[in-house]
Amino acid sequence: MEGEECTENSTSEMTVDEIVRIVRIAVELGISKVKLTGGEPLLRKDIIEIVKGISTINGVKDLSMTTNGTMLASLAEELYAKGLNRVNINLPTLDEEIYGKLTGNRLDDVLEGIKTAVSAGFHPVKLNMLILKNINEDAVSGMIDFARETGTILQLIELEPINVTGTYYSTYYKPLDEYEEHLRQKALKIKTREFMQNRHIYYLPNVTVEVVHPTENTDFCMHCTRLRVTSDGKLKPCLMRNDNLIDILTPLRNGAKDKELKNLFKEANKRRQPYHKKS
Repeated sequence: MEGEECTENSTSEMTVDEIVRIVRIAVELGISKVKLTGGEPLLRKDIIEIVKGISTINGVKDLSMTTNGTMLASLAEELYAKGLNRVNINLPTLDEEIYGKLTGNRLDDVLEGIKTAVSAGFHPVKLNMLILKNINEDAVSGMIDFARETGTILQLIELEPINVTGTYYSTYYKPLDEYEEHLRQKALKIKTREFMQNRHIYYLPNVTVEVVHPTENTDFCMHCTRLRVTSDGKLKPCLMRNDNLIDILTPLRNGAKDKELKNLFKEANKRRQPYHKKS
């Protein structure tokens, strides 16, 4: 189960207790892995309480987070102590000027966050590098070296045609095939992650690189078991769609019992397309 930024016209953010209760209901239905995403989850002033509450639910086997890392240095040790297991940190480049233009943030902040996360004990720490044509396409080699030096795993991510304009996509899309061929030649071992688009993991000397192609394909959908929850309390069966959401927060606030909330989860699962659609 994953977090998700607010849907359009959202007016209400979930409280810690509401988040924890929704996760508990999900766990009772068999979900064991939870990821906090966004938006930026570290912007929440109660993120430590959220992590603590989720991690203490019996049945949660893995609690992870995706973050831009700029606020991580001051929070990493406490997040780890409260039960966060893993972090994915978005890092498109090691060039300070380009990083600033892409994100509006300071590169030094995220680099310190990465260093602190590794020393705090998170394992693995993954670096998400979204490849953009004519922006950072030539920076992969340096990023591999950085991952090797910091003991992190590098994920090369291909731009997807979702949540961006057609012009943006055509301008910045860069296929990852040539990177995969280069990695294949240098890899000591290659593994395939089944049910994750059959993505490849390349084990190079003292560093691991994972290549992430777009997920909007039938193979990924066929094996997808993920369910997202928006920060305003909507169950979201598919990352690619916003027309099949189910409001769980309003019933919860109106006094719904656990059984009613579980039925909403089951209904959300039925709305999966195309492989989980009930005939």
